Amino acid sequence: MIPFRDTYRDIPLYSPAKKPCRVDLSDNTNLFGSPPSADRVLREEGLLKLSRYPAGYAPDLKRAVAHYAGVAVENVTTGCGSDDVIDCALRAFLEPGDVVAFPDPTFVMVPMFARLSALKPVPVPLRAGADLDLDVEGLLATGAKLIYVCTPNNPTGTVASRAALERLVDQARGVVLIDQAYVEFARGGDFLDLARTRPNVLVTRTMSKAFGLAGLRVGWGVGAPSLVAEVEKARGPYKHTTLGEAVAVSALTEDVAWMEACAAEAVENRERLRGGLRALGLEPLPSEGNFLLVPVPEARRVGEALRERNVNVRVFEGLTGVGDALRIGCGPWPLMSSALKALKEVL
Repeated sequence: MIPFRDTYRDIPLYSPAKKPCRVDLSDNTNLFGSPPSADRVLREEGLLKLSRYPAGYAPDLKRAVAHYAGVAVENVTTGCGSDDVIDCALRAFLEPGDVVAFPDPTFVMVPMFARLSALKPVPVPLRAGADLDLDVEGLLATGAKLIYVCTPNNPTGTVASRAALERLVDQARGVVLIDQAYVEFARGGDFLDLARTRPNVLVTRTMSKAFGLAGLRVGWGVGAPSLVAEVEKARGPYKHTTLGEAVAVSALTEDVAWMEACAAEAVENRERLRGGLRALGLEPLPSEGNFLLVPVPEARRVGEALRERNVNVRVFEGLTGVGDALRIGCGPWPLMSSALKALKEVL
């Protein structure tokens, strides 16, 4: 008899409802495209690098991240997307059966990663109210050796207050992992300073969102050298392709201004979209990401009807404290306009 793991039996594949659509707003990626330097790197270095392994543990990428983040190379780890860094951190710091605590709702892969490593995922609802801040006491009461916080939070778009997060970091019994995949779109709320100054904080970032490199799967994390060293043990030597590392390095060193301009336009269009949704009688949650979460009754039916009109958004059902909702990514205004038109028809 094949010895399948009991903890795997009811774990589903990550497979949000999707079909090819002319307007795809479901992934929160950079809908303005990829950074300008990517074209040059792919043309000049593409075929030259395909037949050899990349350098172990991404030294060039670590140097570029260190310069961008204002830290030493020893403070940097990288991975195949920031979700990979998160997965590696769970393996690095926790034993089977340990508790992973996180606000609810949040990034759907975190409880899945926990279960894949035979850990116990413990959700703690966000505080009720307009700001949906962290329930610090609830998170601490779990006794978790690792507490995960996504800010700006996916899928709500809301941010953790500095007061709440600092109190959490000061009183946590173990590591606090702060996922900042969407921080480039936020007005404030950058917590890299905690990763530079606190021994128990790991901050993760990604090249998939604001930097427009989702297809290359590059993420990174910053923390104390002692934390980073443990994550490095869990990640293996070859987490990036040679091309992925080269393009990520060029984006971090040459295309920051381009990224910031795209992020600013996405934020401007996010607020313009908010006005359009309110005109339809909907009330999106406050957001500091490049997306809006919009409570909508019968969200699955609405999402399917939108896909029939060539618009794809992410459907959530029964979110804690929210209920059914649609998450709509933000990019060039013509895409937003198409989504509003389709949504008006469906409603």
